[in-house]
Amino acid sequence: MFEKLKLKWKVESTLQLILILCTFAVTGTLTAYISGEITAWVGFTDQTFWLWKLLLRMSILIFGYQVIILVVSFFFGQFRFFWNYEKKILAMMGFIKKKQEETTNPKK
Repeated sequence: MFEKLKLKWKVESTLQLILILCTFAVTGTLTAYISGEITAWVGFTDQTFWLWKLLLRMSILIFGYQVIILVVSFFFGQFRFFWNYEKKILAMMGFIKKKQEETTNPKK
């Protein structure tokens, strides 16, 4: 399984793969914690309309996660990998243009 991930992500060493997986784990945990803290700071309680809580948390998870993953990846020494990861996501969402060779020669 790890060998397939290394090939798919074009990772050179097992140590780099472990650092990438640790970055994902720390980022997910940190984002969930920050989301809970912001929800409490805003003053949402159990009586708050569920849709407002959902919208706030989803916004934090979608947009905050992208920033947090770049910050955490810097400390794990994997910023370059995650910057390329973020650029692919932004290109899929249409915020930036895809590389020329990807648009002219799509992978099969």
